Formats: sequence, C-alpha cells, structure tokens
Amino acid sequence: MPSEPLVAQHVLEFPGGYTRTTGPVIGRFLTELRAGRIVGVRTAEGRVLVPPLEYDPATGDSVTDEYVEVGPAGTVTTCAWVTQPRETHPLDRPFAWALIRLDGADTALVHAVDAGNPKALRPGARVWPVWRQERTGSITDISHFVPEVTRIVSPVRTEYRLQVGGALKTFLEGVERGVFLGGRCASCDKVYVPYRLSCPQCGSVIAEQVELPDTGTIATFAINNLPDPRAPEVPFVSAYILLDGADIPMIALVGGVPAHEVRQGMRVRADWVPESERTPSMANIRWFAPTGEPDREL
Repeated sequence: MPSEPLVAQHVLEFPGGYTRTTGPVIGRFLTELRAGRIVGVRTAEGRVLVPPLEYDPATGDSVTDEYVEVGPAGTVTTCAWVTQPRETHPLDRPFAWALIRLDGADTALVHAVDAGNPKALRPGARVWPVWRQERTGSITDISHFVPEVTRIVSPVRTEYRLQVGGALKTFLEGVERGVFLGGRCASCDKVYVPYRLSCPQCGSVIAEQVELPDTGTIATFAINNLPDPRAPEVPFVSAYILLDGADIPMIALVGGVPAHEVRQGMRVRADWVPESERTPSMANIRWFAPTGEPDREL
C-alpha cells in the first residue's frame, strides 16, 4: 500500500519587517509620492516611464536622470472589477483594479479605482488620485483613484404665476360652478371646449357660449406607470374625452376602473370634488369614471 505523504508546514516571516534599499530611481519616485507628487523617468528615446525603472524595458538601456512630473489625472487603459474585497485590499467595498496611464506618461501603473459600480468604469475613463493625509513614501500614499466628475445633480425648482386670458377665465369660472362651457362657431357650427373666442378652423369670432354636460366618451387613452400626485393609483389612465355635444376632446384622468379595463368608446362622467372645495381650477374634477352605459362608437 502507498504510504501517506509526509507534510510539514513552513512559515517565512520577518516580524520586524524586511528592509531593503530602493535605489536612486525608485527612491525618488517614493519621495515624490510622500510630497504628493507623481514623477516618471525619461528614457534615452524620450519615453516617460511610470512607475520609473532603472532600465528601459524596451531596449535594456539605462534611463536618464531626468524626472518628469506627470498626472495627477490619468486614463484607464484596462480594468478588472473586484466584487468581494479581501482584508488586504485597499478598499473595503467593491472596486476595480485598473491600469492607469497618467497624463504625460507613456506607460501605465496599477492602482485601485473607487468607481461605485462596474458600469461607471471603462477603458478611456478619466480618473484622479485620492491622497492620504499622512504619507510615508509608499505607493499606498495614493489611497485610490476616483472617476473624473462628468455630471452633477442640481435641484431645480421654478415658481411662476400664470394669468389666464378672458376665454380661459370664463371656462374655469364655469368649472368652479360645476359646468363645462364651450363655444359654438356660427360659421362652421362646431362646439369647442374649453371655451375660446375664435374658431381654430375658420378663424371666425365665437360669441355663443354653450353649457355642456359632464358626461362624455373616451376617444383615446394612455396607461401611465409613473406616479402622479393627481392620479388615483398607479398604473393610471389619462384620456382624451369627447364631452357630449362637443366636437373636440379634452384631456383628463380616468378613475374608478382598473387601467386594463379602460377602452375606447367607454362612457364616462366627471367625478367632482365637493362644492365647498371648488376653485376656478381643473382640480375640481378628480377624474372621469365609467357611467355603466353601453360603449359609443366615435
């Protein structure tokens, strides 16, 4: 029978830390980091290496003694998303490892990018470093990078007063009384609601007011899935309703019926707020609700 393998655990550890010299090139790079700057070194061919190296990786030649400040911003060339950070990672939340070519550099360095979500980071994205307040001369003096600010959220609120004209004032005063006022054109004999002073078809002056009933027929409608403070529920229906006796429809909400049961040709009636609550406003009509009458063809 084969014997069991012998296993012995070995630990290589330097409790006091492993100290080594950096050399002049890496030492300059780390010293500049401690001061809050990022530098690269120029090669004999003019390329700027970041992080700096003592030898040009393309030719093997020694680099020059010219140090060039780069960045601080840079461009992501490639990245990999880390969903579950480990204890030794620089961030305690999902982040990306990215190759970042700093402005003025010809090579890229690896660092963490706190992008919030993987969709917010892609090759070509611009990033900026976040420095630690206390720096010691280490690549970790840069805590991480963050995406460049490309958009801001600005609260917008516009307050204005609308002064209605004579025709609309007449119509809204009728709504306050619980009636719909339309205007009949003497030339083409069409009734328009809301009330207006001129015919949109022939341009004639409208002088005759017509009081219309609060019943009508749904001409067309739309089901809305976004909340609206005026709506009875979500989803809700907004519809063009042709009032009885009118020749053009008016838009209003539809309530008292599930949205999927609303249909073209449905007969509806205005649901008014109590008379004591009415003002010269369309808010006097909560919505139009089905009457239960047979549908009507338009």
